[in-house]
Amino acid sequence: MGTGQKSNTLINPLAAQAMEKFKYEVANELGIQIPQSGYYGNMTTRDTGDIGGHMVRKMIEAYQNSLVNQSGQQF
Repeated sequence: MGTGQKSNTLINPLAAQAMEKFKYEVANELGIQIPQSGYYGNMTTRDTGDIGGHMVRKMIEAYQNSLVNQSGQQF
């Protein structure tokens, strides 16, 4: 990697396959085609950012829902 670039590593490596599947599901929901080759160089930054941003929003929503379920509160 180039200077200043960081690799994104998962806290739990066992989640890698699930996260990859999640990425394709989100891209499909957004109508974005991820290259089967795994090379993202031809994708726009906007599309890759949309996928990542939507993934984060969905993960936050799922966590918030789990907090509500743990506490038994309804919003």
